[in-house]
Amino acid sequence: MTKGFGFTVSSTDGKARSGKITMPRGEVRTPAFMPVGTGGTVKAMYMDQVRELGADIILGNTYHLMLRPGAERVARLGGLHEFARWPEPILTDSGGFQVMSLAALRKVTEEGVAFQSHVDGSRHDMSPERSIEIQGLLDSDIQMQLDECVRLPAERDEIERAMELSLRWAERCKTAFGDQPGKAMFGIVQGGDDVALRERSASALAAMDLKGYAVGGLAVGEPQDVMLAMLQATCPLLPEDRPRYLMGVGTPDDIVRSVAEGIDMFDCVMPTRAGRHGLAYTRRGKVNLRNARHADDPRPLDEESSCPAARDYSRAYLHHLVRSNETLGGMLLSWNNLHYYQQLMAGIRGAIGEARYGDFTAEVQEQWARGDIAPL
Repeated sequence: MTKGFGFTVSSTDGKARSGKITMPRGEVRTPAFMPVGTGGTVKAMYMDQVRELGADIILGNTYHLMLRPGAERVARLGGLHEFARWPEPILTDSGGFQVMSLAALRKVTEEGVAFQSHVDGSRHDMSPERSIEIQGLLDSDIQMQLDECVRLPAERDEIERAMELSLRWAERCKTAFGDQPGKAMFGIVQGGDDVALRERSASALAAMDLKGYAVGGLAVGEPQDVMLAMLQATCPLLPEDRPRYLMGVGTPDDIVRSVAEGIDMFDCVMPTRAGRHGLAYTRRGKVNLRNARHADDPRPLDEESSCPAARDYSRAYLHHLVRSNETLGGMLLSWNNLHYYQQLMAGIRGAIGEARYGDFTAEVQEQWARGDIAPL
């Protein structure tokens, strides 16, 4: 097992690339989708299931874990890997996005963010140094810088202010992180929907010589063509020998198109959140199990799937579970959805390795359009 943190690209097809990230706790095959384990759990899933589906890494959320059960408590109990029974790599976000979106009251200064918990109203301070300290207590393998993510649309002056502040916070996070063999700190490109600001942010972060880079502040409601334009401006400015992570993305179509721009890592709550609300992802598109037309349908979601949730349960039964608010419904559909996402990523990696990524993308789009349900 490797003692350091590394990233290698094994195949390329246009700007799309496949490879692996190596860490002491394991290898991450890229492009990779990271199931979101917000509070130390991938909702409605057993960790053994997540592992068996093919996930090499999961995401933990600094904001939620610092509020409960508390980072210091997790550290006393052996760290997040031991606490959650996930010995493989974990990436933790900085908590910045949740502070901006969830905290009841917040004040952003040069020093950091002061905020009030959405859970119990308690007051907290999150500086770049404290964010890195919390992530260290959680013992995550990849840690993210603290950044300020502004909601779009926003005035250019506000986007620029937050981007520049995030760059200064990146420097402080890098200093606080120091030299930790086998672990990495990633910087986060900001700049909203402004190409020039994105380019400035990416170039400044690249000069910091970090172990990896993320693109943040997207998938917040902007059109897909805007997201792709920001990637087209950003990715060429980031080091080719470092992993690139598009935060909070997304739909299968977003993933397929973003890989084509050179992105290596993704995370999103969508597959598990959709599952808990009765929505299934399949090779043929999305299936809303709440719809009455499934009440007498004996077919499974996908008779060819290797996932029992997709193959062995009828749509009628899944419809019944969802409409009855049975917990099992959300569990089965989350299982199905994460299986679909991991199979999609395996297909992406294989297609890049065979230099047929364009054909693979067309095949996936055709499968979605050919089904008896609305395409993605």
